Amino acid sequence: MAVVHDLTPQDVAQGIAEGRYLLVDVREPNEVAVEAYPDGIVVPLSSFDPKAIPDPAGKEVVFACRSGKRSVTASMAAQSAGLSYDKHLAGGMLGWKAAGLPTKTGG
Repeated sequence: MAVVHDLTPQDVAQGIAEGRYLLVDVREPNEVAVEAYPDGIVVPLSSFDPKAIPDPAGKEVVFACRSGKRSVTASMAAQSAGLSYDKHLAGGMLGWKAAGLPTKTGG
């Protein structure tokens, strides 16, 4: 049974800053164009293929979306494909912004 671990925005931001996490944003391109995670890689859930995720090169993959629902779905799909990507950003972009963390526009 797949298990997805919740990470707080602070955990994720710190992990990215320390080079431990690779953030994979599974929102759609139109959402990302409006507001994006500063260091995210976009792999939309609508056409989700775990193989489209770049080699994390030793980092742990953390999925993120708008509210934390699609990121769980993506994590479970990746695990079903045999990948050990079991972390997501709880609260998504909403939580990220509520925590006062930076975003960028234009994807």
